[in-house]
Amino acid sequence: MSDAIYVPAGPVELETRDLSVHYGEVPAVQGVSIKIPDRRVVAFIGPSGCGKSTLLRCFNRMNDLIPGARVLGEAIFQGSNLYGPGVDPVDVRRRIGMVFQKPNPFPKSIYDNVAFGPRINGYRGSMDELVERSLRRAALWDEVKDRMDASALALSGGQQQRLCIARALAVEPEVLLMDEPASALDPIATQKIEDLIYQLKQDYTVVIVTHNMQQAARVSDFTAFLYMGDLVEYGPTQGLFTNPKEDRTEAYITGRFG
Repeated sequence: MSDAIYVPAGPVELETRDLSVHYGEVPAVQGVSIKIPDRRVVAFIGPSGCGKSTLLRCFNRMNDLIPGARVLGEAIFQGSNLYGPGVDPVDVRRRIGMVFQKPNPFPKSIYDNVAFGPRINGYRGSMDELVERSLRRAALWDEVKDRMDASALALSGGQQQRLCIARALAVEPEVLLMDEPASALDPIATQKIEDLIYQLKQDYTVVIVTHNMQQAARVSDFTAFLYMGDLVEYGPTQGLFTNPKEDRTEAYITGRFG
């Protein structure tokens, strides 16, 4: 397990210490310790049911919403335990945004989708400027600027997903979590999402769960391989894919199981 406890250089934005998650009596994540650096893209890979989405959800306390889920150990954000006493999960989710596997725009206009979060958080600046800035960051502005009052549900799947990214960015988070953000999209839309992820790391720490190893290799700086709830190996993406240290990692990335 020593190879799994890789420590990246530079400031650490997120960290887990001996983190375990149980759904009822079933262990989903077991004793994971990982450090995620600031303004880098980290990918979680592994077969279905290995715990990668569960681990991701620990960083913005989405597991709190699942009946019977128990989180043990620590999840650290900028030096503070996200599960410590007095921590407000709503504030955690504002600072650590999330984009889900299936695009889930609200049945509202494109404008109102992006403005929704800032409005409920009492944003006092220019809403028009914030909406435009968020859509530009999500590489969607040029495609929708002339139809901001149109329903978000009329957008294509790829556009809807970028709208959901814009919606997450509008509340000005510091971290963006993405749970298989391109798995429901066609190859062209997927490439746009991947290009966007690459751009976003200039300003955000990005953690992505993906079942697509080629995608992990393309977009991430670091990759963590999980198997049956354990963190098997973690390190720079190129090294993990070209020269894995663990036999199980090599077996997975060469397609011998998964």
